[in-house]
Formats: sequence, structure tokens, C-alpha cells
Amino acid sequence: MAKNLRAKIPAEDTLVIFDINRGSVQRFCQEPDLASKGGLTVANDIKEVVNTSDTVITMLPEPQHVKSVFDTILSSNLAGRSNNTKLFVDCSTIDIATSLEVGKAVRDSSSFCADFVDAPVSGGVVGAQAGTLTFMVGSHASTFPIVTPLLSLMGNRILHCGPPGSGLAGKLSNNYLLAISNIATAEAMNLGISLGLDKKVLKDLINVSSGRCWSSEVNNPVDTAIRGFQGGFGVSLMKKDLKLAIKAAEEVGARLELGVKARTVYESVENDDHCRGKDFSVVYRWLGGREGEEDT
Repeated sequence: MAKNLRAKIPAEDTLVIFDINRGSVQRFCQEPDLASKGGLTVANDIKEVVNTSDTVITMLPEPQHVKSVFDTILSSNLAGRSNNTKLFVDCSTIDIATSLEVGKAVRDSSSFCADFVDAPVSGGVVGAQAGTLTFMVGSHASTFPIVTPLLSLMGNRILHCGPPGSGLAGKLSNNYLLAISNIATAEAMNLGISLGLDKKVLKDLINVSSGRCWSSEVNNPVDTAIRGFQGGFGVSLMKKDLKLAIKAAEEVGARLELGVKARTVYESVENDDHCRGKDFSVVYRWLGGREGEEDT
């Protein structure tokens, strides 16, 4: 996402980046096409990012990380450093209540004039690299036209889901379906191959038939198995998103029949030493699916 931003923002603008993973930042800065661009600054901490930026994009793993970062921002008396209104765009997938709490604190802050938007993404690592992410935006109607051009530098579908919190409502609903379709895809591929079908024949068949979905077409486990289920969307993150979706459903009384079983599956997968830390399509391995080029 940051790479697409640097490539597409005006040359005279500066991209300020910060991550506690210093190795990741260093590798990012050493990419040849970025080194030649200029206009790239590595901040020492989140305060420096906010001090030097009018627009701040955050993407963090868990609700407590989002709350901690914004507690730091709001308690650091960063006001007055800029006369411009700051825009905070949080692309994290967290619970709606935390996002609404943080957003209200940002808007009510006496430190600076600012707005806060929840804009979680869908599309995975492939979409992030290609700049084809879908952004699900929760914001006031007047803010959406302001944030759309920015998000369009990283994605090709910018959807206004409604007022603050709505972007997360959309993301949790989407990822609930993704969590289940991933398990179903792994089971279907394992079933067909066990019945004697060639894995490529089965994959192609599904993807021109009614069973087609993102997990079968873009992130099919027989393909991710070739790279050892490395990269992609981690099983622990999917377990987290599913947990958030189930919690949200409980809060509003929405009935979910498959959620608890799916959560049990992801918990078991994460506890398996051969699956932990892998792409969430590793459910296929946990089921005993065949791996390797010999099945082509």
C-alpha cells in the first residue's frame, strides 16, 4: 500500500512511514524503484508521523494496538503543529465499538482539528501489491469525497458503506463469509482430489461453475501449497476477524449457524505446529490435503 502511494502521489509530496518492525522498513526503503523516487522519510515514532503529516493512514493488527496508538497521539499535545485539518484513516480490522470510541476522541480532541475514517480493506496481499484493494469506508457523507482520491491510489473500489463504523460492519460481514468459504474450498479440493480428480482440472471446473469464490479462484489452497502457504493472510488474523464477526453478531442478535464451528477449525489450525503462522488457506493441509507438484 505504501509503495503504491509513493508511486502515485505528486513527486513534490513526501511519504512519511513508520513501523515498529525496523527490518521491514529498511527493506522497503531499499527497493530500487523507491530509492529513485525521493520524497520518502522514515519517522522515529508515531508522533513524528502526525507532526509532519496532514493525512495519516494506520493499519494495525488488533483493537488494543489501534487504541494504544491513538492514545499516544491524543495525549502528546501535538496540536498547533499545523494549521491544517488532519485526516486519520484507519485501515485496521477491529471491533466497531473501539473504532467509534477512537473516532469520537479524535473529533472531540482539543489538541487539533481532525476527522477520523474507518476504511478496512479486502483483496489480500495480491490486491495490495497490484493496487486493486477494495476499501469499505465508514465516514460522514462530507468526508467521503475527500478520502476517495487518496484511497484510489491503493485500490480500485472505494465503497461508502455509511456513517462511522459502517466500513467495519461491511468488512466483518465480508470476512465472516471468507472464513467459511475458505474452509469449504479446502474441503472441496481435498474431496475431489481424493476421489481421483486432477487438481488443475478440479480447480478450473469450480472456477467456471457455481462454486466459484475468491478462495477457489485467487487463493486456491493447491496453489498456495506450492509456496508452502507462505505470505498472504495469516491464519491468526482470520481467526481474529472471525471472532470479531461473531462478537458483533452476538451484540445485535444476528443468528450465525456456521460461525462457532468455523472458529473451532481456525483455532485447531493455529494450534497445529505444521500450520501455525501460515496463510489461512493452510486449512487444506490441516485437513490432510495432498501437497506438491506431483499432483499436477
